[in-house]
Amino acid sequence: MDPVTVSIVVDCPREQVFDYLQDIANHPAFTDHYLVDWHLTRIDSVGRGAGARFRVKAPGVRFAWGDVTFVEVDRPHRIVEVGRTGKGNRVRTLGVYELAPGASGTTRVQFTLETAPATLSDRLLEGFGVRGWMRRQNARAMRRLRTILESDVDRGRRVTVAGG
Repeated sequence: MDPVTVSIVVDCPREQVFDYLQDIANHPAFTDHYLVDWHLTRIDSVGRGAGARFRVKAPGVRFAWGDVTFVEVDRPHRIVEVGRTGKGNRVRTLGVYELAPGASGTTRVQFTLETAPATLSDRLLEGFGVRGWMRRQNARAMRRLRTILESDVDRGRRVTVAGG
């Protein structure tokens, strides 16, 4: 799938936004409208190597489990996560959070998601509206992230290794 990119401007310093995003246990708070049943893959949920497994709540998806792991954490600029999803976890994913300073202490947060389907059938399944659906879900996640960071409302529970 071609990369899907969404961005927002958050009225918080870049370091504060980065600190929140580098802790993968915080991610269900802004993505739980489409990524559910989160479980950490290790006890330390912060920084390089932190990861989680979750279920994608998408219409018509039979193989909904996926996972991501932070492979690059470059404070306070960039976080790169790699993962897998789909049947047999054969669809690779690449997600990149890029943080840039804005005017008056704001931060521009850009998230790009790219997938690499392994088979023709995986590519065909992605062709049926998945890109638009992913753009909408990620845009909503970014709006929820902004609300959490600016107003400290709609903050969900942090995920743990056991998922609770």
